[in-house]
Amino acid sequence: MIASARFLRTLSFFAFLPILAFTGCGSIQVLIGTKVHLAKTPVTTIEAQLSGDPGLAPGQKEPLIASFTASDNKIYTTEGAGKGKIMWSELTTTATVVTINKKGVVSLARDPRLSDGKTGHVTITVPTHPGLRADFDIAFRYDVPFISNYAGADGSNGINGSNGTDGSSGSIGSMDPNNPSAGGNGGDGTSGGDGSNGGDGSDGPPVQVFVTLRTVERPLLQVGITAPAHKERFYLVDPQGGSLTISDVGGSGGRGGSGGKGGRGGSGGIGQPNGMDGHSGLDGHDGMSGSDGRAGPISVTYDPQAKPYLNALKFKNPGGPAPQMHQAPVAPLW
Repeated sequence: MIASARFLRTLSFFAFLPILAFTGCGSIQVLIGTKVHLAKTPVTTIEAQLSGDPGLAPGQKEPLIASFTASDNKIYTTEGAGKGKIMWSELTTTATVVTINKKGVVSLARDPRLSDGKTGHVTITVPTHPGLRADFDIAFRYDVPFISNYAGADGSNGINGSNGTDGSSGSIGSMDPNNPSAGGNGGDGTSGGDGSNGGDGSDGPPVQVFVTLRTVERPLLQVGITAPAHKERFYLVDPQGGSLTISDVGGSGGRGGSGGKGGRGGSGGIGQPNGMDGHSGLDGHDGMSGSDGRAGPISVTYDPQAKPYLNALKFKNPGGPAPQMHQAPVAPLW
């Protein structure tokens, strides 16, 4: 019996190990071999790079991969994108211009004013191996498809109708053959309430776009966008491969409320004869959905020097007025 109990406890422990490993418990992961401690690993060199494209665009994030070479020439890589056994918690990372989280993911802010003309830099050190250090720069790119979305507010959903109440059961009569009496009829259920209509979505806001050309190393479009109740947005677009889509749509109409369920008719009482069941109430009607708002107007003011590159701008306001294009001097936006 004792041996059997020990066997069951051992079996339960090993059955539980995959769950602990999945939850990210570092000590358990090292115990079962899915992770290693750097302090006990004779690594001699370190290299690091982004897992995807070498550059990073505003608003993008990309995981890092760090690779270690041990004294026996065995290669170790970091967890996550590197699919390796080295835990990011055993590394120290610092960054400039870009940011890096505890999982080794590098991010660049959406606002290009924070990165324009700069280069990101990441440093990785290993506290348990003071001599190991990896430094690398991250170039910034603007030849990607940017999207700037604007929309009217969605309409409110309708309120569901209340359910009807069930009818009362009929009174009990007598089944005595010598003195029979009929059971009472069940009461009718009340009808469910109607659902209210959904609210209409509001129209998309008026959007103003300002475009100028910035030529330092290559032509880049500086774009600023304003709209009521929205913070001003900025974009830097490389027309050679990059684009900016500006969407201005109406809000969705709210969903109509569901009609309430009619109450059930009460049961007829037992008697001689039995009472009749009451009628069930009618279900309420569903409310109607609100109408979608209309797409908003887009007005574009562009500097004459930017005109040859305006095909990098795309507009999406289906059913709305055509974007209005105005040529006028536009000063640098930052």
